[in-house]
Amino acid sequence: MGEAARQPLKPLSPAVRVGRFLQPWIRRLVLWLFALWCLFPIYWLFTMSLKRQVDAISRKPKFIFEPIWDNYVKVLGSGEVWLYFQNSLIVALGTTALSLLLGVPTAYVLARYRFTGNADFGFWILTTRMTPPVAMLIPFFVVYIRSGLFDTHLGLILAHTAITISIVVWLMKGFFEDLPKELEEAAFMDGATGYQAFRQICLPVTLPGIAAVAILTFLFSWNEFLFSLVLADRVQTVPVGLYNFVGYQQIRWGELTASAVIMLTPVLLFVFVFQRQLVRGLTLGAIK
Repeated sequence: MGEAARQPLKPLSPAVRVGRFLQPWIRRLVLWLFALWCLFPIYWLFTMSLKRQVDAISRKPKFIFEPIWDNYVKVLGSGEVWLYFQNSLIVALGTTALSLLLGVPTAYVLARYRFTGNADFGFWILTTRMTPPVAMLIPFFVVYIRSGLFDTHLGLILAHTAITISIVVWLMKGFFEDLPKELEEAAFMDGATGYQAFRQICLPVTLPGIAAVAILTFLFSWNEFLFSLVLADRVQTVPVGLYNFVGYQQIRWGELTASAVIMLTPVLLFVFVFQRQLVRGLTLGAIK
């Protein structure tokens, strides 16, 4: 055994050494190509916002052109963009808060308690996500007209919550199911009630998951178009406001893309700031 251990190792073949040398570079190249493929639409959107109308509608794409800032001046000077931004911010924050307020306790009950109709109730919540939104437009429109919720921030918040609550419930249900029950049993032995165990034990442990679900809910509400188009008139959100630049005779590409860049910037900053919470929340190992 000692003699065998002292024998020198055989040198690696040239092919193996070349393969080990190129393997990390190949991975980096693939990742860089994938990053370029994802970032190219953002680059194209930004460059389009700096083009004149004649350059934007050119048959051959122009990568070299004289940039102008007139489109941003027109958009920012009109004031409509800030109104769209304000409406979207109110609706998205309200939807996120209401969805978490209703969805997180519901997910906890479905994950921890067994009662008659537990599975049926959970599946019913999931079907609200399966249903095409266009199938719910007419009932929503009729109810909103009669109840006075049409063209209000509250009406859009309720409509967006009706769609996003299924995402909150089913994602948070998985987080709560992964929590060891011994944590709550120990709290019960110390005299805690079910509500105290939920608020003081389960919620702090699942904060990464709650943060991830909140980010996804906010982004969905920010990007929602169909309900915001049909259930509101003056209370226009970002997607509906951008649609106003599309006319019957022509599309104002410069103003459209400039507005899109302005509206996209807060979302990118929001995701960049909370990317760690999003990754931790979507990784189940973060709470095990």
